[in-house]
Amino acid sequence: MSPLDATDRWQNVCALDDLVDGTGVCALVGGRQIALFLVDGKVYALDNFDPGSRANVLSRGLTGDLQNERVVASPIYKHHFSLATGRCLEDPTFSVAAYATRIVDDSVQVEIPRVARRIRLVVAGNGMAGMRTVEELLKLGVADRFQITVFGAEPRGNYNRILLSPVLSGEQQADDIMLHRPAWYTKRGITLHSGDPIVEIDRKRRMVRSRNGTIAPYDRLLIATGSDPIILPLPGKDLPGVVTFRDLDDVNRMLEKSGHGRRAVVIGGGLLGLEAAHGLNLRGMHVTVVHLMDTLMERQLDAAAGGLLKAALEKRGIEFRMGAKTQSLVGEQHVSAVTFEDGGIVPADLVVMAVGVRPNMDLAKKANLACDRGILVDDTLQTYDPSIYAVGECVQHRRQTFGLVAPLWEQARICAQHIAEIGVSRFSGAINATQLKVSGIEVFSAGDFSEKSNRESLVLSDKRRGIYKRIVLEGNRVCGAVLFGDTREASKLRELIADGTDVAEIRDQLLFDASAAA
Repeated sequence: MSPLDATDRWQNVCALDDLVDGTGVCALVGGRQIALFLVDGKVYALDNFDPGSRANVLSRGLTGDLQNERVVASPIYKHHFSLATGRCLEDPTFSVAAYATRIVDDSVQVEIPRVARRIRLVVAGNGMAGMRTVEELLKLGVADRFQITVFGAEPRGNYNRILLSPVLSGEQQADDIMLHRPAWYTKRGITLHSGDPIVEIDRKRRMVRSRNGTIAPYDRLLIATGSDPIILPLPGKDLPGVVTFRDLDDVNRMLEKSGHGRRAVVIGGGLLGLEAAHGLNLRGMHVTVVHLMDTLMERQLDAAAGGLLKAALEKRGIEFRMGAKTQSLVGEQHVSAVTFEDGGIVPADLVVMAVGVRPNMDLAKKANLACDRGILVDDTLQTYDPSIYAVGECVQHRRQTFGLVAPLWEQARICAQHIAEIGVSRFSGAINATQLKVSGIEVFSAGDFSEKSNRESLVLSDKRRGIYKRIVLEGNRVCGAVLFGDTREASKLRELIADGTDVAEIRDQLLFDASAAA
């Protein structure tokens, strides 16, 4: 629609007599559903779209006075919206647009706003965090304000990286873990450049350039480049048969080398390493996990829980070399063995490096954005350039980087609000909490469970049932917890840690029924 002059912007909607005082009606104005209300002789106009329920229902809401404002109550979520401004009294992030009205010759007229150029949002990265942010933006009902372009490094749509392990083990297929296929982008008017990552940001001209030479201008740029697997600088690291475990291409490379009776060495006893070992074990391979530390998943588990996990995986046929430092990967045309500093050697048809990840901030650094261990962002997920935001594993917020899903989803929700210019929420970081299944075994940890002189531990250990629980108290407050084999109290323990609840009266029950603290 072309811009309208001052007289053409007013559109006749209905006769004043068509409105009943205290109630609303719905009308189509300028291609939008508008809710009209007559209250004490004054006409109000709001978008009919209720962002809480994502339905066009506001015209059916009841009007009244609340907090000295005339409001309409959503008939579904009971949010109250100011008739004058569209502000949601309970949650300003759910505000709706309000329109000017006037009465001319007993006819109600609504002013159609000038059509502004759509905001050009460019997304660098087609992974889970970036696309979750786009999803959250669409949920806000402001999609018509944005022209969205996504650049991704992989030649496919967006998929759930958390489910790579079931694909490796054969429990799921690659198609089963797709989140957004190319048709999803097309249906929503989003331009997707798959297999063509952004390689340069021109902040002065607000333009990006992709590897294939595509130039895209932006008003807002969202960097969601994720993280890169760490490659140990070992002799032989470039040999065929040496892979990482980060994406579907890695899984495919592992599957090409898998097979009954073949040997795999997984370097790294963290979550990814154990998941890779489990998947390859189910594929019939003889798997050895090599870990530098004496405890598996030492960042998430204490020594006792790590020992139980190791024993459980050994029963499934996985071997371990603990406290082992890899010296080299050997082979002629293909990797054939792994050697260690103590002189040991393990044959290998496949070597998987799963020793950790680091934030991918190369693009941001090249654009001279402030970076430390990750791209530095504030509580709104904005970088030091106010037109550029960043979310996901590539960011650093208050000295913290992130690898778990829960904080990334929270980042996406808050970032979308601020990109849409309706945000008031702030990202305050995340408690160090992990709840997951390691090769089908349930584990949970949260907070700081290290031993200190001013702390005491409550411990329940049942080796026969494979259950271990340790709750660490500092004073009368839970500061950390580790659960193995039974994680039913995980949610409540996370709350106790986050809230700093005094548990003096229920400490004897914590190991058995944390819900008593409710």
